[in-house]
Formats: sequence, C-alpha cells, structure tokens
Amino acid sequence: MSFVTTDDGAEIYFKDWGDRDAQPIMFHHGWPLSSDDWDAQMLYFLGKGYRVIASDRRGHGRSSQISTGHDMDHYASDASAVVEHLDLRNAIHVGHSTGGGQVARYVAKFGEPQGRVAKAVLVAAVPPLMLQTDANPGGLPMSVFDGFRSALAANRADFFQAVASGPFYGFNREGATVSEPVVANWWRQGMMGSALAHYEGIKAFSETDQTEDLQTISVPVLVLQGDDDQIVPYQQAALKQHELLSNSTLKIYEGFPHGMLTTQADVLNSDILAFIQQ
Repeated sequence: MSFVTTDDGAEIYFKDWGDRDAQPIMFHHGWPLSSDDWDAQMLYFLGKGYRVIASDRRGHGRSSQISTGHDMDHYASDASAVVEHLDLRNAIHVGHSTGGGQVARYVAKFGEPQGRVAKAVLVAAVPPLMLQTDANPGGLPMSVFDGFRSALAANRADFFQAVASGPFYGFNREGATVSEPVVANWWRQGMMGSALAHYEGIKAFSETDQTEDLQTISVPVLVLQGDDDQIVPYQQAALKQHELLSNSTLKIYEGFPHGMLTTQADVLNSDILAFIQQ
C-alpha cells in the first residue's frame, strides 16, 4: 500500500491509478468514509483516460489513527502532502460532503497559490458553514451535532448503520429501493476508521466557516447537490457556494440524496466529465 507521512507524523494512505502523464483527478471523501467511496468514479474516469487519485483522511480508512489534527486545516494540509508527493499539476479536485470542505480549503490555501489546480467539483459539500449562528441563522442547531456525537460515543456501529440505511442515501423515503450491499459498504468504511477521528471530525465539518475559502477560489468550480439531501441542506450549501464562488456552475438534482455519488453515479459521472472537458 502507498502512504505519505505528514510533518506531524500522520501516515496518509492513497491510491494512484492510471497513466502518470494523464491529467489527474483527485477525489476527497466524506465523513466517516474512505477513498473506497469513490470506486464508481475512479473506475469511470480511469476508463476515460484520466489519472485518478484518492486518499483516506487522517484517522479514516487505512490512514493512521493519529490522535491529533482532526480539523479542516490539517485535512487540507494532508491532501497537499499527497499532491506534492505525487507532484500533481493541472489537477481537478472533486470533494463530497466533508471532502468538499477539504477541497475548498486545499484549493484556497495550497492548490491555487502553488498553481496546481485546474478545476474543482463540490458534491453535496458542507461549505460555507453548517452550524446555526447569529450570522448564519439558516444553519443547523448545535443540538443536531451534539446528537451525532452522543450517538457515536454510545454505539458507533448502531449509529453508522442507522445513517447509511436511512437519510444518507434516502433509503428512509417512502417507496425507496434499499440496497443492503450499499449500506454494508458504508458501514464497513466507517468502522475501518478511528472513533476519535470521527467524533472530532463532527466539529470540523459543522463548525468550520469556509466563506473566505470560497471567496478566494478563482478556478472554475462545478457545484452539485440534490434537493432531497437530508444531511447537508442544499439551501445552506450549494446555493450559498454558488453565490460566494466567482467562477461556478450550479446544478441541483430533483430528488437526489446526499449519497448521490453512489446511488446516481451514472448521472454525476457524466456531468462531471462534461465539466472537465469544457
């Protein structure tokens, strides 16, 4: 397996498939998952001739279960360590949910200043801010995230099963066709990681204000989200991202859930490819 070691000792696992001279696409996964969540995208874009890369966030998947650094700054710095190790240039960065926050912070702080980024894609991403505050009255109250922390600490396995079999993929909607293998794969990825990283990561994805990150980014960005996202409300996410970004394209999918990169992979893959090829 391939790893890069960060300045503070975290070992970050990454996959790197395809022709080294091809344009790279790097994928950034959501909480509490791993790079495996991008299987459908990595195989698709590899087949289209791209070099595809994905890493496991610190404390997630196969990366080391380090006890520190579970915040958006470290997430972005770790992504940069992988990029610099592989010397990726003219790259497209695609992030889902918390991974979308990671992409926004990485592109703003590292990718654009280093001249390594061509475009970015935010899929059901958490920026600019999930938490309800005086300045963000439409956000979710702290009690929602405290509930996540309590459920995770009490029984992480049960909590992850409930998320995957319910709101994440919209399997709790009337008439939904539930895929037990998809639920099992979500649970498998989550349980591979560190309970501490997952617990502290809730603060990272809910309380990090990324308004400035979005305003800083100048490369073209594709913003994608479903209007039936039960995890990250699209009115406070995709719509605001589009407002804050200076060079963005917005697409809202009717009825798509938070986990649409899996359940509607064919639609997303096609739309992302079209954006990359523009």
